[in-house]
Amino acid sequence: MINWANFISQCFNGLVLGALLALISSGLTIIYGTLGVLNLAHGAMFMLGGYAGWVAYTYTSSFLVAVVAGSLFVALVGIVMEQLIIRHFYTRPHEDQLLVTFGLGIVFVELVRFVFGSLSKSVPPPALLAGITDLGFMVYPTYRLALLGIITVALLALYFVLYRTRLGMIVRAGIEDSVMVDSLGINVHKIFMVVFGIGAMAAGFAGIVNAPVVSLAPDVGEAILVQTFVVVVIGGVGSFPGAVLGGLIAGELISLTSMVNPAYSYVMLFVVMTLVLVFRPRGLLGSVGRE
Repeated sequence: MINWANFISQCFNGLVLGALLALISSGLTIIYGTLGVLNLAHGAMFMLGGYAGWVAYTYTSSFLVAVVAGSLFVALVGIVMEQLIIRHFYTRPHEDQLLVTFGLGIVFVELVRFVFGSLSKSVPPPALLAGITDLGFMVYPTYRLALLGIITVALLALYFVLYRTRLGMIVRAGIEDSVMVDSLGINVHKIFMVVFGIGAMAAGFAGIVNAPVVSLAPDVGEAILVQTFVVVVIGGVGSFPGAVLGGLIAGELISLTSMVNPAYSYVMLFVVMTLVLVFRPRGLLGSVGRE
């Protein structure tokens, strides 16, 4: 039944999902905006972060250690991936980039399936964040409320790195004109390596902090990858604020549509994406002239 309680609850669910999509999309749009690589392995990195965190939690029983381990592991995977494979595809056609990252994503998924099997894994929330919280007008899972705060802090940290540090200045300049940045004597390849690592870490961090909400499975990154690309299109490629705005729009749209008819939630998401492409091809906050 649709009532005010369900509506408000779904709005909160949409806000949490939107924040999660914003975090994952920010990593993807940073990578694509700076390096020009459309990383189809980004969903697999989301999954890897969850599994790496699960392994750490299994041995330490510490959720904090799991979050740190999952994030750093995927950052390391991203750096190695960029050094060994991706950097050879910067000047190659986009089709080649799509194929190699798609293939890497499949390799990561099948490796995890081989090592851990296909059965789902779960990471419980910290004891302090377990249970439910009475908000006065409704009760809501405590960890989901905390997750909203955790992701907000992570997005603010990314914003600080991108807009308040020298690295961020170089990254934003590289998004606009990487050739000019290289001409100024800045080692663009090292910056690209760091950027790819940061983008991958954002996905890995999202994967482990979301593990107490949704069980882990080797295929968990597939659906999130599709949603992430839609968010990037809606918000605008290369735009960090666009990724945040697009993620919140997508999260609320999926959640509220699911309340009426879950079968149409993704249909409506693609409808909105189509409308944005028709009336504003560069996205809501995308740069003019962006591919």
